[in-house]
Amino acid sequence: MISEHDNTISSLPRSAPEAVGIDPEGIQKFIEEVNEKVGGLHGFMLLRHGSVAAEGWWTPFAPQYPHMLYSLSKSFASTAVGLAIEEGHFTLDSLVTAFFPEDLPAHIDANLAAMQVRHLLSMSTGHDTDATGNMHDDKDGNWVRGVLARPVELAPGSKFVYNSAATYLCSAIVQKTVGMTILDYLEPRLLAPLGIEGATWENCPRGINTGGWGLSIKTEDIARFGQLYLQKGVWNGQQLVPAAWIAQATSAQISNGDPAQTSDWSQGYGFQFWRGQHGSYRGDGAFGQYCVVIQEQDAVLAIQSGVSSMQAVLDAAWTHLLPAMQTAPIAPDSSVDLKNGELETTLSRLALPTLEGEPTSPRVEQMSGRTFLFDPENEPFIENNRDGDKEKIEALTLTFQDNSATLSLRDAHGEHKTACGIGDWIEGESHMIDYFVPPGARDGHVMSRGIWTADDTFSIQFCFYRTPYLLNFICKFDGDNIEVSRKLNVSFGATELPTLVGHLGS
Repeated sequence: MISEHDNTISSLPRSAPEAVGIDPEGIQKFIEEVNEKVGGLHGFMLLRHGSVAAEGWWTPFAPQYPHMLYSLSKSFASTAVGLAIEEGHFTLDSLVTAFFPEDLPAHIDANLAAMQVRHLLSMSTGHDTDATGNMHDDKDGNWVRGVLARPVELAPGSKFVYNSAATYLCSAIVQKTVGMTILDYLEPRLLAPLGIEGATWENCPRGINTGGWGLSIKTEDIARFGQLYLQKGVWNGQQLVPAAWIAQATSAQISNGDPAQTSDWSQGYGFQFWRGQHGSYRGDGAFGQYCVVIQEQDAVLAIQSGVSSMQAVLDAAWTHLLPAMQTAPIAPDSSVDLKNGELETTLSRLALPTLEGEPTSPRVEQMSGRTFLFDPENEPFIENNRDGDKEKIEALTLTFQDNSATLSLRDAHGEHKTACGIGDWIEGESHMIDYFVPPGARDGHVMSRGIWTADDTFSIQFCFYRTPYLLNFICKFDGDNIEVSRKLNVSFGATELPTLVGHLGS
């Protein structure tokens, strides 16, 4: 059950699932359902009674790679707020306007004047829609001023509206009062004691951690964080986070829907933590980043993924993992040993779905090394690229070697080459992701593989393994012409990108 990775002295303890009272068949069925319903995850860890009972990563994802958390970052930002309050820097009742006198609008209405830190944490700022877009409106890159300039339509505390700008203000408040970013502030107080190394956090233009997103850490780091909260802030005998803060942050502070619904997004919201079904609570982030604490079962579920249906993953956990947890260890017998052996085999073979095809084609010699030019009337590759302008691919060249291929794309920034294995993943760098994801998700690390899915079609899979994003890049050749179709696994916009049409250059 133990993965082949660096089990340092600070690694979490491992245990067979039956030793901590989990039927391995339930874990097996959980994996089967997420594979079927959402195409698999990127990595997961299931802890019970403080030990890792099951863990796995879908190749080419691996335990040593950090992964974007998106809004799961909010729960770490909330923890920084709790620690700053404990140290006396401010209180839950502190007025937001008091921290930023130089950034306030000319007119401060009653609702803005009444906004407190607690309203930022509970997503009840009084905005009737998410104010995150307003952060970018300030011409000087002053996100604080951009948010505060936004009208506050409702009385703070009166309505839940999910609002990443609120978390950014939390980050700005901590930085202003403690004199460092929340990442630097958390390093000696939380991250280092938990053994979390190499964490990074995206910054705003003025050097403030974005707060509501932008943190990248490993799967096991998420598990440690969840276990700390399950243990009411105690780690190795040290109280890292006040138990009272954890109780407050993870309890329902405001209603966010009908709790009678079978939705994990309507059970109430705390201080940057969601209440969930079955007495659980969690931090979560876009496209399937989870830190689920199941208090009644003394369990933690840490997941990193790139899925379009986040509820489907939690449903699989409630359907299979929850009933698999029993009150006492399961006595070993032939039946349990058989199920555990099946689970170990499954965990060792986890991998992203592959494209079926052939390693070569009669067209290889004809197409290798030849450059295709794209028509000017093609749709832009993206409308919000690195420079904020519309961008287009100007030319494409595919060059085939024995066991690999090199894709070369030319645009206004120059030529970008990425190698891909024929059928097998090759690790490399690519800035293609810059074209179709938010700036904070732009990570050049990529695993790539390609296959001939038809005699005239070469399909490449790009796995940006430190992010939720995968890209299928499909080149279909027709004489001297080429059609390139591109599909993302997940996106805040369209997943199907416009088809590019080109022709062989002279």
